[in-house]
Amino acid sequence: MKRLPEEPPRFQGGEYSRAMATLAEDPGFREIVADYNNRYIAWDELTYRIPDPERRLAAWAFMKMLRVMRYEPVPFAHLDLRYSATPESSRSLHTFDRYLSGIIRIQSRTLRFDRSCIINSLMEEAIASSILEGAATTRRAAKEMLRKGIHPRNRSEQMVVNNYEAMRSILEMKDEPLTPELILRVHRIMTKGTLDDALAGRFRKTDDLVVADPVTGTVYHRPPDHSEVPGMIEELCRFANADEGVERFIHPIIKGIILHFLIGYIHPFEDGNGRTARSIFYWYVISRGYWLFEYMPISRIILRSKRDYALAYLRTEYDEMDLTYFILYNIRCIEEAREDLIAYIG
Repeated sequence: MKRLPEEPPRFQGGEYSRAMATLAEDPGFREIVADYNNRYIAWDELTYRIPDPERRLAAWAFMKMLRVMRYEPVPFAHLDLRYSATPESSRSLHTFDRYLSGIIRIQSRTLRFDRSCIINSLMEEAIASSILEGAATTRRAAKEMLRKGIHPRNRSEQMVVNNYEAMRSILEMKDEPLTPELILRVHRIMTKGTLDDALAGRFRKTDDLVVADPVTGTVYHRPPDHSEVPGMIEELCRFANADEGVERFIHPIIKGIILHFLIGYIHPFEDGNGRTARSIFYWYVISRGYWLFEYMPISRIILRSKRDYALAYLRTEYDEMDLTYFILYNIRCIEEAREDLIAYIG
């Protein structure tokens, strides 16, 4: 990403009233803005859709008003997190509930998977997730190494092997509650031989870590102070393990995506944060009965849209920690991975 997206403006109460007056004068424009809101268009995306600054500001005020009314709070004490249900997310979650758990059928045909299918999927996920974090290898070379059991020759190949072993391990951990120790265990497997032993499977002890573009040096994210990490991880585990009540239900796939975001945001480790975050997402949704995720290498989809992945993080952080951007991005990736699987087995 060459430059950061523009941060959205913040509004006071009176500005909402002025926005409503502007939109009331043009019902057609109001319908367009309502459509933008249903699609959850970000502020930086409005620039080329609504060139006029005043109309754009009025549109954003209207969109924010609608979103605020729909916000669902996320019970996480350290951060003021929220998200909105959208027509797209509701429709997709219904599809995932139908097709990613239970008995899967396509055109009245029950799907059956053999062991080789899951091994292939775990390999694909491990390779793509490692390449996302900078592993310099090709899919073909990495897959041949894993299939033949060839000893890794460099750090990039070791990253792939580690990721594969971590993905296999989380399948064995799916009946365990999420604990800091489980997260540290996954990280230790993920960084074996690629990170100093004193740092692998341990929370960071410094604050000189930022998420930045390796070429331009542009800083995308400054993680919380390292002293906050243990408490935030404890809270993350409580959030993951909490039973969902009727009054505050968070769909399991949404909750898994939020866990993915939180580990990326907290950045608890010196290295391997992204890979660990994606592994914990898999652990969570599989532990909640969405077993078909075992056959869906979602990182392969993320790799195709790395810029959008970064933007989903940034838009969430910029827009008052509205997780909807990150949730919608991941839902689209899951949908694409599901379609890839159906095409593969169909």
